[in-house]
Amino acid sequence: MINNILYIVVILCAIWVIYDVWIKQKMGIGSKLLWTILALLFSVITAIVYYLIKKK
Repeated sequence: MINNILYIVVILCAIWVIYDVWIKQKMGIGSKLLWTILALLFSVITAIVYYLIKKK
């Protein structure tokens, strides 16, 4: 049960970062690709870093 919840959180973090980068942010294609790759590899950590860096 806990594993399922963690998988859902990981997937939601990755989706949030990818959506925000590609739809809402104005940045170059290289930055968008970098954030997307990081979101796919390190979902929760990337989401936290992205929030602290880009959303402030």
